[in-house]
Amino acid sequence: MRLKEEAARCLLCADAPCSKVCKNGDPARAIRAVRFDNEALAGQWIKACREGELEAAEKACIHYDWPIRIREIAGALGDSQASPGTTKASLEIDFCGIRCENPFFLASSAVCTNYDMVSRALEAGWGGVFYKTICLLDIHEVSPRFDAVYDNANRSFVGFRNMEQLSENPVRDDFDILRRLKRNYPSKVIIASIMGQTEEDWIQLAKMAEEAGCDAVELNFSCPQMRESGMGSDVGQDPELVTFFTAYVKRSVKIPVISKMTPNIAHICKPALGAYAGGADAISAINTIKSITMGDGSEVSGSQTGSGYSGKAVKPIALRHILAMVKNPIMKNIQYSGVGGIETWRDALEYIQLGCRNVQVCTAVMQYGYRIIDDLILGLQHHMAERGVSSVNELVGELLPKFYLPHDLDRSTIVYPKFERAKCVGCGRCIISCSDGGHQALHMDPETRKPIMDASKCVGCLLCRLVCPAEAISYSKRIAK
Repeated sequence: MRLKEEAARCLLCADAPCSKVCKNGDPARAIRAVRFDNEALAGQWIKACREGELEAAEKACIHYDWPIRIREIAGALGDSQASPGTTKASLEIDFCGIRCENPFFLASSAVCTNYDMVSRALEAGWGGVFYKTICLLDIHEVSPRFDAVYDNANRSFVGFRNMEQLSENPVRDDFDILRRLKRNYPSKVIIASIMGQTEEDWIQLAKMAEEAGCDAVELNFSCPQMRESGMGSDVGQDPELVTFFTAYVKRSVKIPVISKMTPNIAHICKPALGAYAGGADAISAINTIKSITMGDGSEVSGSQTGSGYSGKAVKPIALRHILAMVKNPIMKNIQYSGVGGIETWRDALEYIQLGCRNVQVCTAVMQYGYRIIDDLILGLQHHMAERGVSSVNELVGELLPKFYLPHDLDRSTIVYPKFERAKCVGCGRCIISCSDGGHQALHMDPETRKPIMDASKCVGCLLCRLVCPAEAISYSKRIAK
């Protein structure tokens, strides 16, 4: 059984029926741990379950097609469980001089629009919140306003499109919510996201955030679907306006000021340098990417429009923008908050390793709920414990030395594919891809249905490894060309 594939089939039910019939374990939690990249730790929730309980759990499974093979999952996990104490590394980190109990924050979005929502998230373990953007306009949202591009195998979001604008709450109500949140959760980080249209708007909202007791204020220069000109990504594409509005706010409040960048621009460093010149303490990146989807959920009263795209599909783009800013030699002593496509602790780690001191999550919460914080924390702690890392600070920017310009990469050596024939099922996918999208270096042995490589044609592109559904192709040793 392919463990991750079977876990991906799970519906991740609320109040999971499979776990309700298990007195000695929690199969749903074990499967969720596998789903969110904590396979090595998942056994602790299922190892005490008796065979009869696991059989009952399978019968209780409400999957629309066929039940999750819980007994086989339990067998595959075995006794996988972290040793006592190995997952207890501290995740504390400072961001703009603010102590954060962990680097996992809710992104300014639909996942944090009222007191109850944020309160439940903070109780669940999130380190803080960038509250949904507050403005002085009267906001009226469209319906429907969400659409998705799916992984057809399990209906998970590959990408997510939204037409949301800003908070629909009265301005004073939002700041009252922020005031209560900070009062009731003093150890959590409460950040107000704001958007103005004029200098006076920005200053007024920033002062209200400070008066409400917020730890910092984020300036939304990046929303891609504002109906008013001179707001959102209109501002974020103009370095001069970014500088002015950042400076206005910075002069008006004492709390840290964070400028949020738009990805809808060729060179993100230009507005980022504007924020830096304006005195920003940190930069958030990125907001959603302007997009079009054509699904049933993309129409409003028969009409279409462009709007923001998020989810797993945008993570490589967001990481590229983070790298560009962090590598800029001019922008020193400024911190970064990473946003875009974060679903597992490994996703978060990538942002941290490129220099971010916290990460913001939205789309994954919209699909799976606040509960994913459990595996974000558990996974990062376990990774640190395995490596002997005692502080998240040690991870910040650790991979930056590996990044070079394309013309500086090694072009004198080659890595050939390595075929693990015991795993190969003989489907021939590698041969098709090499023939039609590569260098015609593979052909099939007619007797064994295994691939045979012609080294004189292979260029080491490793397309074959990427398309192999059986994961039967890996890397050989790097050698000189």
